[in-house]
Amino acid sequence: MAIESFGTEQAARKLRLGMVGGGRGAFIGAVHRMAARLDDKWEIVAGALSADPENAKASGADLGLDPDRAYTSWQDMVKGESNREDGIDAVSIVTPNHLHFDVSKAFLEAGINVICDKPMTVTFAESQELVRIADASGVQFVLTQNNTGYPLVRQARAMVADGTLGDIQVIRTSYVQDWLTTALDAEGQKQAAWRTDPKLAGAGGSIGDIGVHAFNLAAFISGLELEEVCADLRSYVPGRQLDDNANVLLRYKGGATGTLWTSQVAPGNYNRLSIGIYGTKGGLEWVGEDNDNLYYTPFGEPTRTITRGGPGAMDVANAGTRMPPRHPEGYIEGFGNIYSNAAEMIWAAKEGRDPDPFATDLPTVRDGATGLAFIEACVQSSNEGAVWQKVAKAG
Repeated sequence: MAIESFGTEQAARKLRLGMVGGGRGAFIGAVHRMAARLDDKWEIVAGALSADPENAKASGADLGLDPDRAYTSWQDMVKGESNREDGIDAVSIVTPNHLHFDVSKAFLEAGINVICDKPMTVTFAESQELVRIADASGVQFVLTQNNTGYPLVRQARAMVADGTLGDIQVIRTSYVQDWLTTALDAEGQKQAAWRTDPKLAGAGGSIGDIGVHAFNLAAFISGLELEEVCADLRSYVPGRQLDDNANVLLRYKGGATGTLWTSQVAPGNYNRLSIGIYGTKGGLEWVGEDNDNLYYTPFGEPTRTITRGGPGAMDVANAGTRMPPRHPEGYIEGFGNIYSNAAEMIWAAKEGRDPDPFATDLPTVRDGATGLAFIEACVQSSNEGAVWQKVAKAG
């Protein structure tokens, strides 16, 4: 398979990666580390892995970090790595949302490439400021909207762009889970507690945690600009401060319309992200739990199943494929493609060359700002009684 086509990678060493957050007891940090290691383009050499100094040191030891590079604060990490000849090439930020802005700002201003989890910040205003900082920094900012890394999501985007579906008219997207059906947050479960606390997560609960993924997936595949939303955000668990379910109507520039449903209180749904894109010539459907298949229906014809690595898979999909058809790939590999693409972009900048074209379709700081504009429009719409609300323009 063709993962090699991400770039020539002329350098003789792996890129050096640091991480902020992601220590013992964290979920997403381990995912990022596995993804970064997947294609042997990164070496994890430094971290400020926890706000608790003892946990930070212990977590660094777990990863085999040099004790001098297992920092007890991200501020010390910025200073320490900036002053080393062998300092990190990029930082991966996997903290709760409220820290994303300050940490990103500090590393960007130090000239260090940033790979940041979503949502990028807690407010749209912060996201706009981060766009300006990233533009002025001269380094890369990559947002880990990991679903854009799936090979067949990239194929879907290419098929829409080349007119296979005709003019896009209808989009339906959803991201549905059930893990917050009970009051885990009130019981002190760490992952639930910070995601439902507006001081740590921002104004959106499920809409900010997973709804922004569904929104981004629709934007990435369709290429359309969202203009207005009409949102009904609810919290079904008594005492919960942020929404755990949202139903959103979408109006896009050019006339397409859509729906978005996000929920973390839908029993029987573990991690079900799905999308349908429908145009004047045909439709595409993709489900994250069945990510090796893309379903394409030309109008008036039988549905065709396009399998990752199989007949009908385009070069853009094959470029991010590691295994033959029906050798399953999935969640880690989607993140892995983001990290491999980021590595190619960083090396290309270092070497003063054009990056491999299959590595350029990465979520950027502007995608992060667009996501915050979507979240805030949904919250405002719902707060005002589910009225139509304009989505602010980002960047």
